[in-house]
Amino acid sequence: MRRTPLYSRAKRTPDNAMPSGPGQPRAGATAAGPPQQPQQPIQPPDRPFSWAGMKRRFPSGANLLAVFALLSMLGVSLAMRQPHQPLTQADIDAAVKHTLQNTILPSPAVRAYQTILPSVVRVTSFAKKHGEEKTPYGVGTGVVIVDTGVILTNQHVVQGADRIELTFSDGTKSDATITGIRPEHDLAILQAKTIPDDLTAATMRSTGDLAPGDHVFAVGFPFGIGPSVSAGVVSGLRRQFVSPEGKGLLTNLIQFDAAANPGNSGGPLVTAEGEVVGIVTAILNPTEQRVFVGIGFAVPIENAASAAGMPPF
Repeated sequence: MRRTPLYSRAKRTPDNAMPSGPGQPRAGATAAGPPQQPQQPIQPPDRPFSWAGMKRRFPSGANLLAVFALLSMLGVSLAMRQPHQPLTQADIDAAVKHTLQNTILPSPAVRAYQTILPSVVRVTSFAKKHGEEKTPYGVGTGVVIVDTGVILTNQHVVQGADRIELTFSDGTKSDATITGIRPEHDLAILQAKTIPDDLTAATMRSTGDLAPGDHVFAVGFPFGIGPSVSAGVVSGLRRQFVSPEGKGLLTNLIQFDAAANPGNSGGPLVTAEGEVVGIVTAILNPTEQRVFVGIGFAVPIENAASAAGMPPF
């Protein structure tokens, strides 16, 4: 049987490293003659540089000139190439300045309005006379605070109403019932009978860090027109307001200068992020015209939320 050859892992010893014993021919030598000398590699003869040889390699002088031109251009290009410079703070500032100067950004009022709009409700009050429903006698605003159809508005918007109609942002109309009132804050809690699909509740924000000068926006239905948005700032905190009839005193109010008129009552006062910090309640007017002269008041959302049975912040 033929055996499979085994290969050793040891390195082969060169032939000339083995000493030749007496009577033993060296490896690589024949038995009949002297050992052969190892052959040296044959070096080609050096050829001196000659233009004739270059011409044989490059038959055309135009080709030779083209090669030199390319080499020259490559050298110039490498010499002029500058290493990559890292960005500095000045480069970043210049890029930001360029963007701000050439890009029109949306105003804070746009963002606030678009955020709160799905939660703003038109509130219309009806009263009956001689058993028949009269035309609407009051239009105000409400804000959705729970997506099950819980609405916050002012008490004076729905006071004395025989029927209350809500119009949501998607156009859905629904009757509503009063489920609670807080006369000390001029607040009423309404429950819608018909709830739109995907009703969105507003996000409420604590007034704990609210300060004079903060931007705020009033969204509602002034004189029944809307939804409308007006912009202003917080003018003061912990204000008091006495109704024109002198029948009620409201305390701990937010004073603001965003335009508000009859119809804004019950609507949200929001931040630039569209978060509700107050419920628009009253405007100060030394005349009998009942129009905005620069001073509005809102009930802090903490009071409004507690009126609806929601935990404070």
